[in-house]
Amino acid sequence: MESKNKANLYLIAGSVGLILLTAASLFIGKYRITLTGLIAGDSMQWRIFLTLRASRAVIGAIGGFVLGMAGFVYQTVFRNPLASPDIIGVSSGASAGAAFGILFLSGSMAITVSAFAGAVCSVILALVLSSITAGRDGHSIVLAGIAVHSLAQTALVCLKLIADPEKQLASIEYWIMGSLNGISIYSIKGNIILCLFCSVILFLLYRQIILLSLDDNEGKMLGVNVQQIRLIVLLIATLAVSGVISMTGLISFVSLLAPHGARLLLKNNRLSTMLLSGLIGGCLLTMGDIFARSIASTELPVSIFTSLLGVPFLIYLCIRRSDRI
Repeated sequence: MESKNKANLYLIAGSVGLILLTAASLFIGKYRITLTGLIAGDSMQWRIFLTLRASRAVIGAIGGFVLGMAGFVYQTVFRNPLASPDIIGVSSGASAGAAFGILFLSGSMAITVSAFAGAVCSVILALVLSSITAGRDGHSIVLAGIAVHSLAQTALVCLKLIADPEKQLASIEYWIMGSLNGISIYSIKGNIILCLFCSVILFLLYRQIILLSLDDNEGKMLGVNVQQIRLIVLLIATLAVSGVISMTGLISFVSLLAPHGARLLLKNNRLSTMLLSGLIGGCLLTMGDIFARSIASTELPVSIFTSLLGVPFLIYLCIRRSDRI
């Protein structure tokens, strides 16, 4: 009972924190927006509020939530605290797809679609490769993901070589660094719907996800088709992550930090931990976006700030682990 009350307290605190950060994100930026100006009907403030700030606030909250929740799923399924969506080629595939879109397509929407297609194709290829191996377990998926990651990185390097160094190459590098700048609420509706749909499915499959954290033989004894459930869960989680990074570019450490933080606070692997992982992820990405747009005279990549939070946290985990040995 005490652990349940503790979980509820952290969930309430995480929800309030995410709501406050999202509200702050609506008003913080180079162009000053005030509640008074919005109430007075200032046309310029309303235009910026609706076309820029609202989009970034929504993506910061929902995108961060999806990344944090997906990180929990990957770490649970692979039984590895360092697992993240990158492990089966999501990020590298999205990068290669985005580079292709920048070189051969026109418009930000086309780049988003190309990045999404690259991420999904990489994951499908990794899952297909793992399904034809003898083991067909979590280790085979990791090995297949490493192979696909290397293939996508090779494709990315080739695309960079033919890119215009002054314009296209800079755009590719900036996309890879990750940013919420330029996101429009009118062009991301499909991504948002996909992210929300996949999130609901993952929460409904929570019991199956926890069973995947057990040994495969134990899962089979409980009547679970481990291989099939693993592939379905990973594909759904990857679709959700692809929907986020195809809009924002690569966002580092959120999928790694959020589940660790949730487990440190709740000290279990329950549904509340999965939900808290999402809330922490939303707070991290929204906070990183606020810093990215307000600290320097020019907008900085979000990954700079998520990495500044992530590296000290990983060092803390290393020190904490060494003290236990």
